[in-house]
Amino acid sequence: MIEERFDSRTLFTMNAALDRVCADAAHGEEHDTRRRVARYIIKCAKSGRTTLSELTEAGQQALAKATAAAG
Repeated sequence: MIEERFDSRTLFTMNAALDRVCADAAHGEEHDTRRRVARYIIKCAKSGRTTLSELTEAGQQALAKATAAAG
């Protein structure tokens, strides 16, 4: 589980980044959108980049790629 890989502070920051990115997205409340954004945030955190700005940026990149792919 993801909880085993990260400390509580990092998990909190990851959740905050996810909520921040999805709050501004057109389909941010949809499960598929949140899952795609979360994957990028997790990948970012695994690489050691765990600040809110770094995680938010990773989530925004996921959203941009999804938007570009959609049309």
